[in-house]
Amino acid sequence: MKQMHSIGWDIGGAHVKAVVLDQTWEVSAIFLLPCPLWKGIEQLRIAVKDIMQELPAAHYWHAITMTGELVDCFENREAGVKQILATIIELLPADELHVFAGKAGLINAKHVNEQHYLAIASANWLVSAAFVAQKVGNGLFIDIGSTTTDILLLRDGEVRAQGYTDYQRLISQELIYTGIIRTAVMAVAQTALDDDTEIGIMAEYFATMADVYRVTGELNELHDHTETADGAEKTIIASARRLSRMIGCDFYPDELPRWQKFAENIRAQQLYKIQSGCEHHISNSNISNSSPIIGAGIGRFLVKQLALNLGRPYLDFSELFPIASTHTGITIADCAPAMAVACFSSL
Repeated sequence: MKQMHSIGWDIGGAHVKAVVLDQTWEVSAIFLLPCPLWKGIEQLRIAVKDIMQELPAAHYWHAITMTGELVDCFENREAGVKQILATIIELLPADELHVFAGKAGLINAKHVNEQHYLAIASANWLVSAAFVAQKVGNGLFIDIGSTTTDILLLRDGEVRAQGYTDYQRLISQELIYTGIIRTAVMAVAQTALDDDTEIGIMAEYFATMADVYRVTGELNELHDHTETADGAEKTIIASARRLSRMIGCDFYPDELPRWQKFAENIRAQQLYKIQSGCEHHISNSNISNSSPIIGAGIGRFLVKQLALNLGRPYLDFSELFPIASTHTGITIADCAPAMAVACFSSL
């Protein structure tokens, strides 16, 4: 293959992520743009065009992976894959466009047919884990994003996945449907502690985990492109007010420490759920205690704590590559599937 720039695309239901590698395989740009795909396929066109307009004129080789086919504007997953691919082919040159199809690897977009659709659907976790497995050999790979958490066992340079579809992975606990931005608080906990008293949480969409992590001080605002539950501002005070509604209370500014403790309790419950999944996989494996836990995704600050809790070394996805910084403040570990598929496309 002649040398050219490579772009890895991760097309989700809420975001489009892209990592650009130059001819020497150095990261030259990283993008994380909102793409509320449930509002229609035009959202994808807008995001892709915006990214391409930011890049200098050059010969680009493209590779994509996706999860966006799950959104409810599509009749089913196969229809979603078909429409996303058709849209991407409109925007990018088909001759230089490849699609990640799970265990089948990268396939030229011109050769993709309906037999590939289910392998393409929601396979972004596999491209990340497979790349890390080749780099690290053994370990537990955890990617915590805005909506979901992936937990994959790596052994002898391979991904030892028990499931490949979302349905199978929900059964195997390799997919835990919880994230640090879009997940509703009511989906994380049914009760919480308030002033050392256990109280039920309302089953209402009053607050999200972005509010929790904003109040705990751990949220990177560059990662939050989602509208708040009440449509109000994204401030600590506004987030604390939304959290107070979860237990039927009004918010008063002098009570902020109360809601910080409340947020810490919700955080602990989400962490426990993810840690239980990790312990399940570790207990059913024979990886040594020296094998690292590898963290990726915008919620990898939780993975670092999980490694500490489990007494295992922590390795950040970013450490697998030469230092790459961009003016946007977004890192390659924030966009691990896009980075991984870009690297595979360059091989």
